[in-house]
Amino acid sequence: MIERILEKFLFNSRWLLTPFYVALVITLIGLLFKALQELWHFVTHIPSASESEIILAALSMIDLSLTGSLIIIVIFSGYENFVSKIDEDAHKDWPEWMGKIDFTGLKLKLLSSIVAISAIQLLKAFMNVKNNSDRDLMWLVVIHVVFVGSGLVLAWTDRISGELPSKSAAKGNGNGKPADDHR
Repeated sequence: MIERILEKFLFNSRWLLTPFYVALVITLIGLLFKALQELWHFVTHIPSASESEIILAALSMIDLSLTGSLIIIVIFSGYENFVSKIDEDAHKDWPEWMGKIDFTGLKLKLLSSIVAISAIQLLKAFMNVKNNSDRDLMWLVVIHVVFVGSGLVLAWTDRISGELPSKSAAKGNGNGKPADDHR
C-alpha cells in the first residue's frame, strides 16, 4: 500500500513541470514583443539602410523566428512526453509533428536549433566585422564549433544506441534478429 501511494505521488509530481511550460509561453510572448520591436525598427529605417543593414535585420528576424519555433517545440514535446497527452481530435489544425517527437528527437531538434541560431549570430558578426574585434570573432567561431561538435556527437551516440540490439533480439538466433517462435 505504501508503495502504491509513493508511486502515485511520484507519478502525479510530473504536473510540477506545467509551470515551466507556462513560463515558456510567457517567454514566447516576450520574444514576440522583441520581434515586433525589431520589425518596427526595420520598417522605419528601410529607406536609409544599407544592404548589409537590411541583411542583418533579416537575420535578426530569422533568429527570433527560430528561437520562437524552438520554444514551441520544447513546450509541446516536453508537455506531451513528460506531463500529459494532448487530445489532438479537439484541434482540427493539429500539426503532424506534435506527439511524435520523443525525448531523443527533442534533444536533436533542440541542439540543431541552437546550432542554427549560433550560425546566424556568427553570420551577423561577420556581416558587421568592422564593429567586432578579432578576439570576439574567434570566440564566436569557437562557440559555434563546440555547438556543431556537440550536435554531431549527440546524433552519433543516439544512432549507435538505436543500432544496438534490443534485449529481445539478443535472446534471438545470434545475428541480431529475434528467433522465430513456431508454436
